[in-house]
Amino acid sequence: MSIFTGAGTAIVTPFSDGAVDYPALSRLIERQLEAGTDAIVVCGTTGEASTLTGAEKRDVTAFAVKAVAGRVPVIAGSGGNNTAAVIEASLAAQDAGADALLIVTPYYNKTTQRGLIAHYAAVAERVSIPIIVYNVPSRTGLNVAPATMRELLKLPNIVGIKEASGNIEQIVGVAALCPDCDLYAGNDDHVVPMLAVGAKGVISTIGNIVPQEMHDMCAAFFAGDIEKAKQIQFELLPLWRAAFCEVNPIPTKAMMEMLGLCGGELRLPLVSAAQENMERFAQVLKDLGLL
Repeated sequence: MSIFTGAGTAIVTPFSDGAVDYPALSRLIERQLEAGTDAIVVCGTTGEASTLTGAEKRDVTAFAVKAVAGRVPVIAGSGGNNTAAVIEASLAAQDAGADALLIVTPYYNKTTQRGLIAHYAAVAERVSIPIIVYNVPSRTGLNVAPATMRELLKLPNIVGIKEASGNIEQIVGVAALCPDCDLYAGNDDHVVPMLAVGAKGVISTIGNIVPQEMHDMCAAFFAGDIEKAKQIQFELLPLWRAAFCEVNPIPTKAMMEMLGLCGGELRLPLVSAAQENMERFAQVLKDLGLL
């Protein structure tokens, strides 16, 4: 059984004066649930996991689990490039009540494809909740080959992959070679194309801004209304392009602040968006009728 089907949002981590803004996080989670979001993903790339401490990751996960209260799955990011540290973070997320884990491939020191299998096997042996592999070569410099994903799926609690390679040949290769894999779009501009080859849904960045639309796009596709799903995909392209004109989540947080959803505070090395992009963000939001 899939962890979720539809639109999951990789939620931002709001900050205030350098600390996690839990009242804002509570409001963001409730907004997501009211819009029909099918899963909440915390401590991912969009949640600035790289600059959260281990204690903050544990606390954010536990807070989200309590706020969601079983209404949808809570998936916690616990990846890294040190297998022992990933095991520790994964056990902490499991203990905090996460329903599943999102584990990015090792980066910087990277590894071979055999090393990837050994890395994920070591983590999978220590936790009992499902694991989604996160493939984002543009950030990690390491790609999960379709044949490697087939081997990883032999591990009992590795169930799926968030595919953010941006390579349609790669994506179709995973879909063809791994028919039992829970495939999730990792790029918001690839949702409908990936659903067409059997994906279960999306783990979205722009869902922070338009959760209803992301949910409705997936729901329309699964209901057989492909034209509606396509139209939503096309309408959201300017927002997606704006959200990735600078490093994620710089633009997303800027737009969320414009909408009064949370503060736009970031942690170094991320800095606020360039002024010309702020003007672009405002125009995109106005064009969508959000501002």
